[in-house]
Amino acid sequence: MSDNNAVYSRSITKVRSAHINIINPKHQNSFILENGQFEENDPFLFLAEDWFERGSFDVHPHRGIETVTYVIEGKLEHYDSTSEDKDELLPGDAQWMTAGRGVIHKEDPAEGNRVHSLQLWINLPSGDKMTAPRYQNLRSTNMPTRTEEGAVIRVFSGASGDVQAATQNYVPVTMVEFTLEPGISVKQGLPGSYNGFLYVLEGEGLFGSEQTKGAKRQVLHLSRSENKQTSEVEITAVTYLRVLLYAGEPLLEPIVAYGPFVMNTQEQIREAYQDYQNGKFV
Repeated sequence: MSDNNAVYSRSITKVRSAHINIINPKHQNSFILENGQFEENDPFLFLAEDWFERGSFDVHPHRGIETVTYVIEGKLEHYDSTSEDKDELLPGDAQWMTAGRGVIHKEDPAEGNRVHSLQLWINLPSGDKMTAPRYQNLRSTNMPTRTEEGAVIRVFSGASGDVQAATQNYVPVTMVEFTLEPGISVKQGLPGSYNGFLYVLEGEGLFGSEQTKGAKRQVLHLSRSENKQTSEVEITAVTYLRVLLYAGEPLLEPIVAYGPFVMNTQEQIREAYQDYQNGKFV
């Protein structure tokens, strides 16, 4: 008889290299999680990496999702329709935006800046898709951090060891960044039901129970065992290593996505466009 309380050691099921696309001289991007693979990536919709200058993105709406924007380099300005004020995100900062029933916003590098960022889209549960919009700015200066010999682990959401982030989630999500010196190993606990992946920002490492190799710009998808309450993934740095882990509770709900709107039915998508055109996004 299997022990559902035993800790499941996760392995890597797939490794993919993320290619860079040239959009124009001011904008390059890369799809870390490709759009449309909703069942495989649930609750995540996609993850985009961007290198961009001012004017690359115009004002645009969202409904039915959360976005998590992590600034790696540069200064990013954020404007939205609910306030005349602008937020600034500096390197190491992240913004957790709940679009809910609707926001109109714009993210633009500050004058003279070229921003390198990652933006994750998270699906909202059907019962929360029309919730009020919300912003949570996660500042690098007060980011919860777990430190061990040769390891610095920043906790954007969820927990790592005894360190817990205060980030509020509609969908339970763990977002953690590991910076490890060569030869250092750490373990990250996760609920057994979570779906997740790793993205290597710098260096080379060995990942999971089978010590799968991963290097810069590679995406490594984690195995799952739904009958286990707890799990862990082991990470070992071969060289200096910087890697992000994203994991969350799958929603297992129908998804209809069109442009910036992600809902559960075609009718809800039509309503979203009608509301936007009728000025109901404020």
